Amino acid sequence: MLQLIRNIKSCLIVVTISASARSQSQMVKIVPEKNENKINVFIGDKLFTSFFYPDTLEKPVLYPIYASNGTMVTRGFPIHPLPGEPTDHPHHLGLWFNYENVNGLDFWNNSYAIASEKKHLYGWIKTDRVLKTSDGATGVLSYHANWTNQKNDVLLEETTTYKFSGSSHQRIIDRITVLKANTDVLFADAKDGMLGLRVAHELQIPATTDQKFTDDKGNVTTIKVSADSIASGNYLTSKGKKGDDAWSTRAAWCEMYGKMGKDTISIAMIDHPKNPNYPTFWHARGYGLFALNPLGEKIFTNGKSEKNLKLKKGESVQFYYRIIVEDGAKSISAERLNRLASDFATKDPDKVSN
Repeated sequence: MLQLIRNIKSCLIVVTISASARSQSQMVKIVPEKNENKINVFIGDKLFTSFFYPDTLEKPVLYPIYASNGTMVTRGFPIHPLPGEPTDHPHHLGLWFNYENVNGLDFWNNSYAIASEKKHLYGWIKTDRVLKTSDGATGVLSYHANWTNQKNDVLLEETTTYKFSGSSHQRIIDRITVLKANTDVLFADAKDGMLGLRVAHELQIPATTDQKFTDDKGNVTTIKVSADSIASGNYLTSKGKKGDDAWSTRAAWCEMYGKMGKDTISIAMIDHPKNPNYPTFWHARGYGLFALNPLGEKIFTNGKSEKNLKLKKGESVQFYYRIIVEDGAKSISAERLNRLASDFATKDPDKVSN
């Protein structure tokens, strides 16, 4: 009898916690803007992000992205530059998904800054239709896009489903992307890919010296040391790597966190066990590029191993990721992120995308 009472009390506690969690969740509304290639995502009465996909942009993005307290966690440049923020890498805009070497074309580094005579070296992702939008406790937005060369020949067809949810201090983005080859396709092992986020100046890791980065075409970008003391960011991975040591390492999740105003902002990306080359490598730079790349194995291992993904015409590959944005007094703990990652690992991407 005593054990039965304990079991009943335990069940009541679980029900209470579950009910409390549900009461904190907020309704999501997906609102297209008239006469613009832009769809806004509201959680409660606050703008969370916008799906932005004009053909003048070389890829579709989520931009900007806000925490639940209204803080913009993405860099403003190049669309809406903010005072004092860095203006390097104009292709780093919001949250995006692409890759540096697809049949020799660079989809990652393409932007308005590429000279017209060099554009033929770069790929373009063009969204041609929105497939679905729906409101609710989880908001859904699905779209179709084509990965093309500059002649509009289609290499890959992309179908992506976003699922948005949130509560009083949390925002969640699930991204399920299927790439179907329209011809034989090779994702050649390369550094720059695949899911990328450029964060606000405050979330950068403080630097003491200028940094130089060279892309595969020999273009050099210099990141100047900031004259202010705004940057307060840090990284932490599921393997315990911190700061700049997170770069090139493998882990199931990685968190970037720092002070923005009075609150701590945490942004976590979680990999899924069904993704190619799990757990992913982290292309996480201190200057504000927060990215994961399962296909950059050669450079991340200093040539010890290599990962080239090949698709024959008609074949597909699927990628499934979760992004969590939180505000509060403290960053998300490693223990809680391990629990969140374990829960995410139980999700079936085939069912989630339906």
